[in-house]
Amino acid sequence: MMAEVLSQSEIDALLAALSSGEMDANELKKEESERKVKVYDFKRALRFSKDQIRGLTRIHENYARLLTTYFSAQLRTFVQITVASVDQLPYDEFIRSIPKMTILNIFEAPPLEGRMVLEINPNIAYTMLDRLLGGQGVVPDKLGALTEIETTVMERVFSKALDTFQEAWKQIIDLDPYLEGMEMNPQFMQIVSPNEIVAVISFSTKIGDTTGMINLCLPHVVLEPIMSKLSGQYWFSKQQKNRDEAERLRVEERVKTAMVPIIAEMGTATITVADLLQLQVGDVIQLDQTIDSKLKIKVGNQLKFLGQPGTQKGRIAVQIDEVVMEREEPNE
Repeated sequence: MMAEVLSQSEIDALLAALSSGEMDANELKKEESERKVKVYDFKRALRFSKDQIRGLTRIHENYARLLTTYFSAQLRTFVQITVASVDQLPYDEFIRSIPKMTILNIFEAPPLEGRMVLEINPNIAYTMLDRLLGGQGVVPDKLGALTEIETTVMERVFSKALDTFQEAWKQIIDLDPYLEGMEMNPQFMQIVSPNEIVAVISFSTKIGDTTGMINLCLPHVVLEPIMSKLSGQYWFSKQQKNRDEAERLRVEERVKTAMVPIIAEMGTATITVADLLQLQVGDVIQLDQTIDSKLKIKVGNQLKFLGQPGTQKGRIAVQIDEVVMEREEPNE
C-alpha cells in the first residue's frame, strides 16, 4: 500500500498546528518510533519482483517496435505502438478493467504451458478491420459481433502478429506461439483462476487518427518456469556471453586470414666452420635423416605435420601424411 502524499495545504496546516501548540512534536516522534501496521491484501500478493517487471518491460518495448513495423506494413498507414505500463494484478481485476465487448486473442506459446491473451481495444480492432477491407480506417458508430468473414480476417492478422511475439522473446526462450481462438466477451474467457496474479503489459496504440489500448495478459503460472531469466542479472550475463562469443568469432576470422610461413625440412646436419669454408660444388653433406624417414613440416617454429617428398605437375611438393599433436614426438 503506497504512503499517502500530502498536499501543500495539508502541509501548511500541519506546520501551523505545530507552531501554535495544538500538536506536540514529541508525540509525533513517539508515534514514528512505535511499530506501524501495514495493510496487506492477500488477493493482490505480488509475484513479480521489480527486477522481473523491468525485464518484462525491456522485452515488450522490443515487441512494441516489432508490432509497429508489422501493422504499418499490413495496414499501409501510420502506426505507433509504445509500452504505456507493466503491472501485476489478479486476473479477475484484469477482466473487469477491459471493455465488455472487445477482441480477445487467446494463444499458447509452447514450451510454456498455459494460455495467454492479447486484448485489442474495439476502436483499434475495427480501425484495423476497416483498413484491411479497403476502407479509410473508420470506426463504426455501433460495435457489434464480428461476421464469419471479419473473424477470419482478424484471426489471420493476429495469428501472424504472434510471430513478432516469438521474435521479442527469443533472447529469453525459443517460443512457438499459435492462436488458439478469438473471443469478444471477457466473461466467457477463463484462462486462469480469478485470484491468479497476471502481468498486464499495456500498449498505447495509434493508427491514423484513432487511438486505443492493446493489453497483453501473461499469467504468472505460465511464466513461472522462466522467472529467473527475467532478472537483470540474467540479461547482463546473457549480453556478456553474446559479447564474448562475438569477440571470439572476430578473432577467429582474423586468425584464419593471417599469413604464416610453412617449412618442410629434408633433415639437418652439423659441420665445422672450417669444413663450411672449404665446401665446393658437388660436395655432399650427410643429413641426420634417412631417405625412408618422413619430413618434418613446421608452421613457423612449431612442428605440425609429417609428410613425404614428391612432385605435383612437375613441381616439387610435399604430401602431408600425419598431423602432429601438441608435445607429441614424431616417429623416426
